[in-house]
Amino acid sequence: MSQDAILPGLLYKQLHSDWQQVLVDLQSHIDSIEQSLDRETVTPDFENIFKALQTPISSVKVVIFGQDPYPTSGVAHGLAFSAIKPGTKIPASLQNIFTELSDDTGKALRINMDLSDWAHQGVLLLNRILTTSVGSSLSHSKLDWERVTDRVAEVLGERNVVAICWGRYAQEVSKFFREEWLITSVHPSPLSAYRGFFGSKPFSKANEILKKNGITAINW
Repeated sequence: MSQDAILPGLLYKQLHSDWQQVLVDLQSHIDSIEQSLDRETVTPDFENIFKALQTPISSVKVVIFGQDPYPTSGVAHGLAFSAIKPGTKIPASLQNIFTELSDDTGKALRINMDLSDWAHQGVLLLNRILTTSVGSSLSHSKLDWERVTDRVAEVLGERNVVAICWGRYAQEVSKFFREEWLITSVHPSPLSAYRGFFGSKPFSKANEILKKNGITAINW
C-alpha cells in the first residue's frame, strides 16, 4: 500500500487515552500533520512520534521542554533530548545537560544517552515540534505542532507539575505554568550554555519543589 493510501488516524492512536481526551478537538489537525509526513525521512520513526505522551497525565511530575528532535538518523526516539543510537557521540546539548546534572547533584558524569529512566519516573520530555526530516533541523517548523504541544503545556499547567523550560522557544510555554512551579534558563546548546545554563541547578530545584509539595523526588 502506498503512503498516499494510508488512512490518517494512526498517529492520534499512539496517544495515551488521557491525552486523546484532552486533544480530541485537535484530532483533525494531528491527522493533517500525519498526512504531510514522509515516513521514509521523518525522525523520530513514525511509531515513536508521540512516545512522550504514552503515559497517563496523572503520572507526570516534571515536564522538560525542548525544541525539535535530533536530525541525525536513528538518534531521536520521541523523548526530548534523549538519544538511543549506539556508537553515536553524545549530542552537544545532552553532554551539557549531563555536565550540569553532575555539578548540580554531585553524581558521576552520566554517559547513558537514553533518558527513558527519567520518563519512567514521571518526567515528560517534550519537544515543541515533534518531528523533523533526517539531516535537517526545524524542517517541520511550519506544521504547527505547537498547537498540540501548547495544549499539553496548558493541561499540565493546571496540575502540580514542575516545568523546566530551556531556551527562548521553550519559554513560550511559561505562561501556562505558575511561577512557583517554573524553572527557566538559556538553552543547553554550546551556543548558549555558558550564558546561564551552567550553574542553573534545574534538577535540584525541581526536586525541591516536588518535595515541598509532598511529591516524591526524581532520581536524576
